[in-house]
Amino acid sequence: MKRLFVYLILTFYLSFSAFAQQRPLLTEDVDITPEGAIEIAAGVDFLQNAKFPLSGLRGDLTRIGDVRVKVGFSSNVEFQVEGVLQNFLAINSATPAQIPLNLDGNSSNDIGDFIVSTKIKLRNETRNLPALGFKFGFQMPNSDQSRGIGTNQINIFGKFLVQKKFGKRTGKTPRVNVFGNLGLGIMTAPLERFTQNDVLLYGLAGIYSVNDRINLVGEINGRANTRSGDAPLGTESIGQFRVGTQIKASGLRFDTAAIFGFTRNSPRTGVTFGVTYQSPSIFTPAK
Repeated sequence: MKRLFVYLILTFYLSFSAFAQQRPLLTEDVDITPEGAIEIAAGVDFLQNAKFPLSGLRGDLTRIGDVRVKVGFSSNVEFQVEGVLQNFLAINSATPAQIPLNLDGNSSNDIGDFIVSTKIKLRNETRNLPALGFKFGFQMPNSDQSRGIGTNQINIFGKFLVQKKFGKRTGKTPRVNVFGNLGLGIMTAPLERFTQNDVLLYGLAGIYSVNDRINLVGEINGRANTRSGDAPLGTESIGQFRVGTQIKASGLRFDTAAIFGFTRNSPRTGVTFGVTYQSPSIFTPAK
């Protein structure tokens, strides 16, 4: 019984130390949630001057319940579900909409389009070569396009992941963790029948460990239209730069970041807050 208690404590500690470094970042790392463990993250975003070309709306967007759930299936496979429980848009301006809208005065709210995906680690990091992975999945049509926030379309994507860690602080904690994504998203064009837009997905992120509890994080992440002309409405290029911190305390990881959009259709600025918890693995060590 005593050995079991010690093992559970040790497992929780190691699981916490092995957190896949996500919130407040969007770029995916290669690390896999430990087999049999569940990671749950939730956050709140405040975005200024958010733009929705399909509905013609602009305003300040509050995203309540930016939820990410990850389940470790094996040492190299992870299942993910992520999405926003409720979006609230305070409308500042509107241009003629391309679709029928159902709005409540100068505001709107709607559920987000959830994403279901699988991440596979293809190879572990070595002294000279980075770790490699692949993530693929699809976005479900959960939103109501008449609310002016979501597009209510099915989109699919796949992207390659690369990650390299440098230096050590204590134990297995790296001083610097750098990872990037490059892939393709196939987005349905909401207004054009039998039409899609293939967008380039990209991300580059870094985490610097100040000490055992505090990390500094930053990234550039987005999607780029690959067409020679304008993208179909609802599939435009978007991108943002994030810089923030992660703080470990009481078995949780708290995070915050400032957000800066750098494309025409991205929110101008914003801020995000969140918390992440990872359960111990349900598996016990073999005797």
